Amino acid sequence: MSTLDDLFAQLRAATTPAEIEALQNGIWQIWLMTGDQHLDKEMEAGLRALAAGDYTAAIKSFTFMVEERPNLAEGWNKRATAYYLRGEYRASLLDITQTLQREPRHFGALSGWATILQVLGDYRGALRILRRLETICPHLPGLQARLHDLRDQLDENI
Repeated sequence: MSTLDDLFAQLRAATTPAEIEALQNGIWQIWLMTGDQHLDKEMEAGLRALAAGDYTAAIKSFTFMVEERPNLAEGWNKRATAYYLRGEYRASLLDITQTLQREPRHFGALSGWATILQVLGDYRGALRILRRLETICPHLPGLQARLHDLRDQLDENI
């Protein structure tokens, strides 16, 4: 099995959407493993609740995870996602910060952060975050279009 550092090195070099997706999936698999059967079940329950649109239940599961294993970046990231989907951007941003303290290369958290900043009208901030994402995965499908759109938004607002 590849290590996280190996997968990120490959992700930086990857150019095809299929290759990028496969590498990201491998990274997600590592991030989702807690090494604790009870926490794995809690993660599964949170993911099921998230998929079902029950954000309150998802937040409860992921809160349990961050309390039990605060160093696990994915607990914070999944709770950030649930908060975002519930429209609680401030709470989501706080959890994104926690995620990135634990895993600075977390492309999901960076993408979510940029999306929230863009929704809030902070195009310059969103552009800065997407540039960080670009250093991790320069050929991420859709990334160049997002960067282009943000640059256009900034030009219009000058």
